[in-house]
Amino acid sequence: MYNQRREDPNKVYLNEEIRVPEVRCVGAEGENIGVISTRDAIRQAKDAGLDLIIISPKAVPPVAKIMDYGKFTYEQKKKAKETKAKAHTTETKNVQVKIGTGERDKELKAIRIDEWLREGHRVKVDLFLWGRYKFMEAQFLTKRLEAFLEMVILPFKIAEQIKRSPKGYTCIIELDKKQPVPTTAEEKEKRAAMQLAAKRKRKKGEQDEPETETEA
Repeated sequence: MYNQRREDPNKVYLNEEIRVPEVRCVGAEGENIGVISTRDAIRQAKDAGLDLIIISPKAVPPVAKIMDYGKFTYEQKKKAKETKAKAHTTETKNVQVKIGTGERDKELKAIRIDEWLREGHRVKVDLFLWGRYKFMEAQFLTKRLEAFLEMVILPFKIAEQIKRSPKGYTCIIELDKKQPVPTTAEEKEKRAAMQLAAKRKRKKGEQDEPETETEA
């Protein structure tokens, strides 16, 4: 019997390296030859100018396929590469803004959020408060955080609602996959339009909220 405990699970066994007496053999064209002796399977592989390769070692009996070893290793590397590409690790990134953060700095932070959302990450956004800002009305501070989120171009949804945190207010956002995601070119166009609108607004002296300090 094929002793799995003594075999290297990462090793590819082929031809005379196969030590089980019989295998379930698959032909070069994918046809099911059936359970035959390993010796006969190796002979058929060599007659075809190919190799007999174990492809399912845990099956009883193990499954072996008649194929070219070079092609087999190429397919295995390709499959491993595709699996690695799909195995994207989602992280929770963090961005912090303060009352007083300049428009350009907020814009750069929003661009960073867009990049992370495009990569599939979640983003924790913190409004950091210090001094007297800690005692401002919750509604005012919540609106400040919401105003910053409006600078994010990619469609997102709130994964964790805005709430009070030890250092201020916080929320977590993630990409809204139900909405169309703009291309990088479209993102740049929207960002430019947003910058132009903000510039015109500043020229007119308009403000979203009354300020008593230098705030943003």
